[in-house]
Amino acid sequence: MTEVRKRLLYTASVAGIALIASGCNQEKHPAETAGQKIDRAASQVATDTKTIAATAANAVDDAAVTAKVKAALFAEPGLKTLQIDVQTRDAVVTLAGSVDSDVLRQRAVQIAGALSGVRQVVDKLVIKAS
Repeated sequence: MTEVRKRLLYTASVAGIALIASGCNQEKHPAETAGQKIDRAASQVATDTKTIAATAANAVDDAAVTAKVKAALFAEPGLKTLQIDVQTRDAVVTLAGSVDSDVLRQRAVQIAGALSGVRQVVDKLVIKAS
């Protein structure tokens, strides 16, 4: 064999081995990508589950806070006959409706704000015209 043919055969062999190795790497890469996709999807599912659980827990907590505020307002003699709407979102209680006096408005806000689980009270109460 001539020197040129040996070099050509050697170059072709090296190129063939490189192509085969490259093909093997291509087979491995999709598997790694699929594994990474599965890991990423599992991580996203875990994150979404935690978010949904936290949202559900907040909704339950908010409902409990609303019930406590309504019960406390109803227990107050001057407030129990009034229609005060209580809504809670993320531990922020909103009081809406009408009261007979500024003293009763302040008392309703004070009662709601003193309860555990209430982070803030938004006062949307109006005083009835006399």
